[in-house]
Amino acid sequence: MITHKPEAAKIAILGLGYVGLPLATEFGKTRSVLGYDINPQRIELLREGNDTTLEVSNEDLKAVSNLRFSSNPEDLNPYNTYIVTVPTPIDEFNRPDLSHLISASNTIGVALNPGDVVIYESTVYPGATEEDCVPVLEKVSGLTYNKDFFVGYSPERINPGDKNRRVTSICKVTSGSTPDVAEFVDALYGSIITAGTHKAPSIRVAEAAKVIENTQRDLNIALINELAIIFNRLGIDTEAVLKAAGTKWNFLPFRPGLVGGHCIGVDPYYLTHKAQAIGYHPEIILSGRRLNDGMGAYVVSQLIKAMAKKRIHIVGSRILVMGLTFKENCPDLRNSRVIDIIEELMGYGVEVDVYDPWVDPNEASQEFDITPVHAPETSAYDAIILAVAHNEFKKKSIQEIRAFGKTDHLVYDLKFVFKRNDSDLRL
Repeated sequence: MITHKPEAAKIAILGLGYVGLPLATEFGKTRSVLGYDINPQRIELLREGNDTTLEVSNEDLKAVSNLRFSSNPEDLNPYNTYIVTVPTPIDEFNRPDLSHLISASNTIGVALNPGDVVIYESTVYPGATEEDCVPVLEKVSGLTYNKDFFVGYSPERINPGDKNRRVTSICKVTSGSTPDVAEFVDALYGSIITAGTHKAPSIRVAEAAKVIENTQRDLNIALINELAIIFNRLGIDTEAVLKAAGTKWNFLPFRPGLVGGHCIGVDPYYLTHKAQAIGYHPEIILSGRRLNDGMGAYVVSQLIKAMAKKRIHIVGSRILVMGLTFKENCPDLRNSRVIDIIEELMGYGVEVDVYDPWVDPNEASQEFDITPVHAPETSAYDAIILAVAHNEFKKKSIQEIRAFGKTDHLVYDLKFVFKRNDSDLRL
């Protein structure tokens, strides 16, 4: 049985990225918490009160006196409640990559004691917690699941860059490996989540709920992307159509565009992987994924055709891509599909400059082998693609954007920042 009550839980959070750090900060306001990460550079910056993800302000970080940081796994030993918030990406073949999750489970297994609880927040397919993680915990610790130690699952719902929907103001789904553990996990999160909790009947239900939240969004965006392609061929403005349709009370306000990030562009592949493992081929989900993954190539094909019509020589042309992160007003580069546009353009022999004031140049170089320009040149580009709607870009007038272009140039407004007639191309 669990040897401690929620209020006496000694919490260690493994993984201090966009999910783990805000959670550690909130728990650290009321109790002693250890934030653990395998990246010593990340730990050093956090100790100095500097969060490069910008999810927690430096002032708030320094104000939490109960939170300490470590990259030494031996420091996990005194704790009895472990929360895992490590990344769960996909590999180059769109297959789930559980390596971070398995590694974290190995680390916890060494420190695990009878009565301890391990809670996973990372997005996985239904069954992964108990089928992939628990065996690792058992093997490394020598303890028995649901006899010596217990497991919970409470999927993260962090929205990077969102300063209104924070970890405490988003309803939290909780679950546990036994009814008592489910109560424990729910009460633990309920101590910090002001928006309330929803206790799922099982870990598998909670896992499935998380993975379909973003699968649903992915499919809705895929539909709008396909409609945008159709409307472009018909010579109809997509935004105008969506505004007109949006006057109906139950029309969902999705917009076309690139679908990247750590959730929407990834989670569906976790579900389809599991579906195929049990002998079912998910037609609709994979079709939506293929369409969304192909939007970068579609954008470039539209631009290249427009440049050819304008008699702009393609090979050797210069194109400015404004924005590299996967969403606006956020430094997160994970699974950004802007790279699809850049690589497609390079395939045409185009020289591409990337400008994004939110991006760490070292991270861009490491992630994509790209060195963003410090500032765009004036009168230098044959085409300009507004790929991410950062506030810094939205504050500029269309004349200021066009000032980066040569006398004959094109502006592709991928994010509907400007009015229809101000830009040359839109989705």
